[in-house]
Amino acid sequence: MFLELDESISGSDTSESETDDDIDGNAPNTKDTTLTALLKKQARISGKELDGGPTTKPRKQGAGKSSLLWFSSTTLPPNTSLGIYRSIFSNAEQDEPLHIVDTVRRKQLSPIPDSGQGGQSQNKGINPATTSPHYFLCMIGGGHFAAMVVSLAPKVSRKHTGASERQATVLAHKTFHRYTTRRKQGGSQSANDNAKGTAHSAGSSLRRYNEVALTNEVRTLLTDWKSMIDSAELLFIRATGNTNRQTLFGPHDGQVLRQNDPRVRSFPFSTRRATQSELMRAFVELTRVKVSQVDEAALAAAAVAEAEKREPSPAPTASKPAKQAKPSEEDQAALLHTSQLQALIRRSKAPALLSYIQSNALPPDFRFFPASSNHHAPTPLHLAASASNPALISTLLLKAKADPTIRSTEGKTAFELSGDRATRDAFRLARYQLGESAWPWDQTAIPSGLSPEEAEAREKREKAEKAAEDAKEADRRRQETERLRKEDQEKADEKRERRYGAGRTMAGMEKTAAQKREEEARGMTPEMRARLERERRARAVDERIRKMQQG
Repeated sequence: MFLELDESISGSDTSESETDDDIDGNAPNTKDTTLTALLKKQARISGKELDGGPTTKPRKQGAGKSSLLWFSSTTLPPNTSLGIYRSIFSNAEQDEPLHIVDTVRRKQLSPIPDSGQGGQSQNKGINPATTSPHYFLCMIGGGHFAAMVVSLAPKVSRKHTGASERQATVLAHKTFHRYTTRRKQGGSQSANDNAKGTAHSAGSSLRRYNEVALTNEVRTLLTDWKSMIDSAELLFIRATGNTNRQTLFGPHDGQVLRQNDPRVRSFPFSTRRATQSELMRAFVELTRVKVSQVDEAALAAAAVAEAEKREPSPAPTASKPAKQAKPSEEDQAALLHTSQLQALIRRSKAPALLSYIQSNALPPDFRFFPASSNHHAPTPLHLAASASNPALISTLLLKAKADPTIRSTEGKTAFELSGDRATRDAFRLARYQLGESAWPWDQTAIPSGLSPEEAEAREKREKAEKAAEDAKEADRRRQETERLRKEDQEKADEKRERRYGAGRTMAGMEKTAAQKREEEARGMTPEMRARLERERRARAVDERIRKMQQG
């Protein structure tokens, strides 16, 4: 759930009034800007003694507090801080900032053993996930409802590369959707009725019925989950509008959720439509540690420059700190190369990418700048793999001789960022063509080499299997169509026998004029039918005129 912290860390829980104070304890300066206030707060965070814990005074929960608690550690660079959302701590835990580090350690639960790895508990009737601490997450709005109960103890699964990764353990989840909002006009039907009076259209009646049905479904689900909700550590709920809040919080019979429950929390970040995937994204966002890197020297230079703009100083050397914030020529060149290489990779320009690297004498494993913004894909090979571009991967490995063993700051090689089989096959083909002595392939997570003949044979085999499956499906559909045709014919024969008696066929009965006209017009387009009808009427008129002349 959390990043493991082996060393002591100190937290920052300052208020707005404390942020405005001078670092040395002097009176606040009215000319301080927002940027200088941020600088002072960051300086206070990094200047704490790690063994002494937080030095700020504890505060009660209220408005004006930051949604994140920031920590620093001696095992990290001085400009790096770790952030944890304040809302995942109970009110009692927030009131004891001196013990917040111990609370973080207690919340680091061991993963649930995988039954397939021989780590199943001896008590087979007990699931460790159901007995571990868990959260209840719920979103409702616009006729969409989603709820989930997630255990705080992760489970370990195996990736296709054989490496293990932690995943969230979902104990229960459910989603509902009802047509309750007025399309292209916004708002629910109940809100529109309260504002403009009751509407009497068919759509409004349907929306009113769906609002009641959605309310009943949600309350029934909450009743079924009452035991899990009551035992949950925290309840994260998003309900916008009076109608949605009344659906969850009532009051009503058998009420499960209550607004005065101290466990109720709102999501401290923006959320999208209520879906299961959105709830999982919100859970990951809540329980994942945030990493912030702040350059204090750059902040100090920017603060001095801002102060000089507001009140110019007569000192001739006052502008020197501002010049230090200007990027060096090497940084500017690296930034230019980064933008050009990333643009060529995103546009799948393999020849142009190779030409740019060679013409500018760049290493094939050029590190994108700045590193903090490219931690996921720091090299061209990583970016090409994450973009699922086999042609670029082959060019970088075979022609540019890129190093496939390089790992990102997340500890992943380029192969581990591949999104489809074609991209993974490009790495395997390159390994076969380069040979086993080219790189230490056991450090790249790339499986055994794949020859072009093997890849072509596999593709032909898969195409043949797909063609056989398609032929089999076509034959099945033909047989099913024939069976349905025979059944329809038998039903028609039975109906004819019941109507006209057995032994008489349609050929032995005289057809009426309407039946003859229907048979003549069968299969014709509307224009052809209209032309045939005009001709029939014209012949009838000519026949009547002829009879009148003869009579």
